[in-house]
Amino acid sequence: MLKKITKKRVALAILFLLIIFQFFRIDKTVKPVDLNTDFISVTHADAEVASILKVSCYDCHSDQPSYPWYTNIAPVSWWIKHHINEGSHHLNFSEWGNYSQKKKDHKLEECLEMVEADEMPMSSYTLMHKEAKLSELQKKKLINWFTSIKGL
Repeated sequence: MLKKITKKRVALAILFLLIIFQFFRIDKTVKPVDLNTDFISVTHADAEVASILKVSCYDCHSDQPSYPWYTNIAPVSWWIKHHINEGSHHLNFSEWGNYSQKKKDHKLEECLEMVEADEMPMSSYTLMHKEAKLSELQKKKLINWFTSIKGL
C-alpha cells in the first residue's frame, strides 16, 4: 500500500511541476529582416541557395526562427530556445554584414566543415524537420557557394 501511495504522490508531483512549467514561456520575438546585414541579401545568394539556407539553417542561425506548435510546451520549449540561442550566438546570418572580413572567412570555413561532416543541420533538428535534411546535391551546392564567396 505504501508503494502505491508513494508512486501516486510522485506522479502527482511530476504533473504539478509540468503544469507550473507552462507559466514560464520562452521569448518568441522575431526581429525584422535588415537587408543591409542579412547573409542572403549581402552575398546575393541565388534563389536555390537562399531556399536551402532558409529551410536548413535560419531557424537556429538567424534572428528569424520559426516556432512550431511544440514550442508552446515547457520544458521542450526551453530546450529549443537554448538551441536557437546557442546557434545564433555561434553564427547569426542576420548579422552577417556586421562581421569583419576575418570573421566572415572563419565562419565560412566552419560552415564548410560542418556541412561536409554532416554535422549541420543537427540530427536533433532534422528529426522533427525532415525538409531541413540536406541532400547530397544541396550539400554540394552549399559547399560550392560558401567556397565561392570567401573573401567577399
